[in-house]
Amino acid sequence: MSITLQQKENLPTEKNIDAISNWLMIFAHPMPKAIKSSGFAYQEKLLKRRQELDLKKADTSPVIIDLPNKNSSHVSYAAIEASISSFELLTLARKLVAAHSSINPAQLGLLVSGFNKVESERIAEALISAVLARAATMPTYKSDKQTVSRLSKLSLFGVRASHGFKQSFAVADGNALTRSLSILPPNKLTPTEYLKKVKELARENKWKLEFYDESILKKKKAGAFLAVSQGSPKADSGIIRLRYSPKKATKGKKVFLVGKGICYDTGGVNLKPANYMYGMHEDMQGSAVALGTLLALTKMNFNRPVECWMALAMNHIGPKAYKPNDVITASDGTTIEIIHTDAEGRMVLSDTLALASKEKPSLILDFATLTGGCMYSIGTSYSGVFTNKKEWHADLIKAGEDSGERVWPFPLDEDFDEMIKSDIADVKQCSQESGVDHILASRFLQRFVKNDTPWVHMDLSSSNKKGGLAHIPTDTIGFGVRYSVNLLLNDYLK
Repeated sequence: MSITLQQKENLPTEKNIDAISNWLMIFAHPMPKAIKSSGFAYQEKLLKRRQELDLKKADTSPVIIDLPNKNSSHVSYAAIEASISSFELLTLARKLVAAHSSINPAQLGLLVSGFNKVESERIAEALISAVLARAATMPTYKSDKQTVSRLSKLSLFGVRASHGFKQSFAVADGNALTRSLSILPPNKLTPTEYLKKVKELARENKWKLEFYDESILKKKKAGAFLAVSQGSPKADSGIIRLRYSPKKATKGKKVFLVGKGICYDTGGVNLKPANYMYGMHEDMQGSAVALGTLLALTKMNFNRPVECWMALAMNHIGPKAYKPNDVITASDGTTIEIIHTDAEGRMVLSDTLALASKEKPSLILDFATLTGGCMYSIGTSYSGVFTNKKEWHADLIKAGEDSGERVWPFPLDEDFDEMIKSDIADVKQCSQESGVDHILASRFLQRFVKNDTPWVHMDLSSSNKKGGLAHIPTDTIGFGVRYSVNLLLNDYLK
């Protein structure tokens, strides 16, 4: 995004305010105290508007006013307590930004007043992230000319951070990439087209790229992946392997990002009904989260080597499609009894995880829109996380609370394996019983994580939410990029 950020530690003068036609402002609650101590211009107008609305508590929605100046400066503002959660802060920031979306300004003024330095930076970061999320261009195929964001400059007052909010811009770029790829229609993002786009990104960012096509996967005996891809009319499925190498890398600290990239999911032989098939072009969002996270880390000059493994395929129906009762063999020799062909995500991920973990990374994070069970368990405002390191549960939750992309861990006890015990193979792909498929899918995947590799799996139940989530204004959320960058840069998993 070509948006410049200007920072000024001092509060804006009346001249500064008059020069900018659109403002987002956040004050400390109680607001009268915050404003009077700052000598802020137009304080009476802002206070009077809140009094008219009888707002005595901290705000959860913006107050909107046009100032009586030459520009009729349009202001959305709120008074909050510093203890506000990151999720609530980002949600409020999205609402503050939305008040200006119809105007589509080229410049926005941002003001944070009444907080200490740490609090002010946190609040400013939320505002900037919400602005960047709104400004990102998303794919559209409407014949009418669409409005493109004109925003080119942010003027921030009351905060001056030496880091220049570089992480916010990097994460915004990564999230925008994730969302834009996920929104693309399935005839525009086939595995072939996806690979082309990734090749362009690899050139731009100096990533090393390998593509394990179906012929290579056959040599690697990746039967689980190939069972899904064999139903496709075009043999363009495969696993992308991207490598980022920093100039100064920490030895032995390689991180792998793994993502499910099912570009369309019909359900296969166990065909989905219409209502559940619609929207399945976003079943590749896990791979897009992995890619978006890699992009953000690259822009941050992350000091550890990172690899991104993307399992690209379609789950088609046809005469060659795999079917219930088939027994297939994965690349590690595990035999799998097929129960339901709509459980294809765990199939492509099983071989991808097995191949990736053979490289002995220090950590694997995998992302997938994997199960309806996770969505039924915690809804679409959280995503589920699973790990082979039970002691990480509290840290995973904390990383979500701090980033504003909230997650909740689920158990992975060994006795769940009884539900996927097969009479004819090493393991069932899933269970015919309902209720805990998100846990069973994770137990299934865990057996393919080799060499005792520390592993975290994210089931993206919040990949799509009507009206947006936290600071993201689109239904397609790109959940996981902000979380993962925060998790890795702040080293939550000691």
